[in-house]
Amino acid sequence: MAKININELDFKRAGSWPTPVKMVSYAIVAVGILAAGYWFLLSPQQDTLAAAEKKEETLKEDFEKKALRAAKLEPLTDQLIKMEDILAEQLRQLPNRTQMPALILDVTRIGISSGLNIQLFEPQTEQVKEFYAERPIKVKMVGTYHEFGEFVSGVASLPRVMIMASQDLSLKPNEPETGQSILDMELTLEGTVKTYRSLDEAEQSEQEKIAEEARKKAAADRAKEEAARRRAARNQEKKDE
Repeated sequence: MAKININELDFKRAGSWPTPVKMVSYAIVAVGILAAGYWFLLSPQQDTLAAAEKKEETLKEDFEKKALRAAKLEPLTDQLIKMEDILAEQLRQLPNRTQMPALILDVTRIGISSGLNIQLFEPQTEQVKEFYAERPIKVKMVGTYHEFGEFVSGVASLPRVMIMASQDLSLKPNEPETGQSILDMELTLEGTVKTYRSLDEAEQSEQEKIAEEARKKAAADRAKEEAARRRAARNQEKKDE
């Protein structure tokens, strides 16, 4: 085979080049085209693919975290529903607004019939809460252990649930008489108790309205705080510049 001198090749007459030279030149051109295509087309796509894969990994991690939270949320939601049902049932057992005066009168009668000396039984101003209303009552009763036991038993047997929560309540023994047993010794119950009743529809609606206004105010306050924080951050950035 005759030797080919590349310097003697005429690029204007490439069609007349020997076949081996043409094959080599075609191969070089093909390699160049592939290299250029990779550089200008595939390389940017690989960067995009890498970014997409990274984003996919982030989304997977985020999905797994949310799925885990969702799995924990379901039993908590069921528990919350059960607690709400229990609360609703307990509220239904409380006296309503129209029943409360008669119930307080019944408590007084039970105390008297139990033998207690009721020296003070004074209902105070009622306070309406979100789910119920409470009324403090100042009391002072004198009686024996047995009489107080009858009183508590009588209140527990009322047709409506009468909750009497103690507040700064004290039960102190009086000075015993000579030879008097502990069971016959008189005690003084004094302080403030709180009674509770359920709310009617109008009161519930009013409390829901108040609660909604409180939530809106809290959200507005948080928005103001966030806006103030952002302004402070921007001002600090301007100072740093």
